[in-house]
Amino acid sequence: MTAATPTPGIHHVTCIASDPQQNMDFWVETLGLRLVKRSINQDDPSTYHFFFADAAGNPGTSMTFFPWENHSQGKVGSGQVSRTAFRVPEGSLDYWEGRFDEYGVDYDDRVERFGETVLPFRDPDGLPVELVEVEIPGDDPTEPWTEFVPEDAAIRGFHSVTLWLADPEPTEDLLRTMGLEEVGTEQAQGDTPGDQRTRFAAPGSVGKYVDVLPTIEGGRQGHGTVHHVAFQTPTDEDQQSMREAVRGAGLRPTSQIDRHWFRSVYFREFGGVLFELATSGPGYDSDEPLDDLGGRLVLPGKFEDRREEIEAGLTDVTIPRAESAEADD
Repeated sequence: MTAATPTPGIHHVTCIASDPQQNMDFWVETLGLRLVKRSINQDDPSTYHFFFADAAGNPGTSMTFFPWENHSQGKVGSGQVSRTAFRVPEGSLDYWEGRFDEYGVDYDDRVERFGETVLPFRDPDGLPVELVEVEIPGDDPTEPWTEFVPEDAAIRGFHSVTLWLADPEPTEDLLRTMGLEEVGTEQAQGDTPGDQRTRFAAPGSVGKYVDVLPTIEGGRQGHGTVHHVAFQTPTDEDQQSMREAVRGAGLRPTSQIDRHWFRSVYFREFGGVLFELATSGPGYDSDEPLDDLGGRLVLPGKFEDRREEIEAGLTDVTIPRAESAEADD
């Protein structure tokens, strides 16, 4: 079997929210990410699909949400992405704790993990999220969005995801097949004594880490949980080689599916987590000018002919703007 082209790291993470306006307000205004695409769930067009990212919507920066208002509250457990972590510049966690106090965000004490400082918190649906202080190099591929948060504190794409798994070993072998290397283990803070957190690293610079933790904690999908994690396979050729490698490992990936802004392949890894492989292009600016990203409801392909019907079924939302926030002060 030919080895797959290694993934550079995480492409995006997709989660389940409840109220769309609450979700929009938190991720745009409180966390300072840019709404780079406002669309619909292409498998359930009665539901929004929001994409929050850096200023240009670069791969490795977009946290996306399905606000399924009628779903129940979820519970994080085995077979899920249990934590999603973002990179922030060194020295910015004081700013973030002050901002969380100002906005009433539920957060925990900082922890040290693999030599880095981590600030755990939760979004309004209880989704576990983390900020990790890192040195941002001058040639970093992400572009900070500074409408609500200053550049020296702005989120700069993903740091990592943590997988909770009943039996980590098959998934760890899969991560190696995908081109990640084991780079360390340490005692898992705040988890069951004796549990070891194992870290794997991809060769890219953004969203490069996947942490694996053993747990038999039961979970259920719903508000405040991750739906799937997507890994970068930049070109169609990269994606096809990874798809073949995944099949060779005994899993059952889908055929390629056109998601309009990228092309995707999906499969459940051995522990039950839904993985996606996503190409880099065409990108979020393929159907909107870069300056106008997120400004309108984009309906891909066949859905445009159903615009009136689809819009009538969606809850009205207002995108937070800095000038509006200032006017309210």
